[in-house]
Formats: sequence, structure tokens, C-alpha cells
Amino acid sequence: MTEQSNELQAINTAWQIAIQEILRMVVRDMYKTGDEAVFKSHIKRIEETAVDSIYSGLMLRGTNEWTEVLVKEKASNFVTTLLTSFTFDRA
Repeated sequence: MTEQSNELQAINTAWQIAIQEILRMVVRDMYKTGDEAVFKSHIKRIEETAVDSIYSGLMLRGTNEWTEVLVKEKASNFVTTLLTSFTFDRA
């Protein structure tokens, strides 16, 4: 990998970590009240809505169909991975 590729990879990784941590705090704070079942229900609803939005509403200009399908699939996988990583926090 070139130095520029390494820097781009580092930026992408940093962006993913930052967004993940921000979302983790927002979700935790939003759903602090209630029990674990309510929390999991909210997370599942958010996941389903986000994935549906990615597949039905996201349009990528200037890409071919293969790229669009790949991006939507990866984005949906990221949503699912991120949201299922959240755990109920009683604190």
C-alpha cells in the first residue's frame, strides 16, 4: 500500500469509529428508560427502517448498477453490524 492509501484507510477507519461511538452514545441515552425488551425493540425498528431506506431511497449518481448494489449491500451490513453491537445499559 502506498502512503496515500494508508492515510485514506486510516481516515475511513477513524470516521467509522467516530460515527459508531457517537451513535452508541445517542442510542444509549435515548433508550435509557424502559427495560431491555423495549430497548431491543427500538434497535430492531431502527435497523429495519434504515435498511429499508438504503434499498428504497438511496440513489447514487454517476455509478453503475453493480456499484450501487454493492454500496447498498455494504451500507446495510454496516447498519446491522453497528446496531446489533449495542447492548442495553442499566447505568
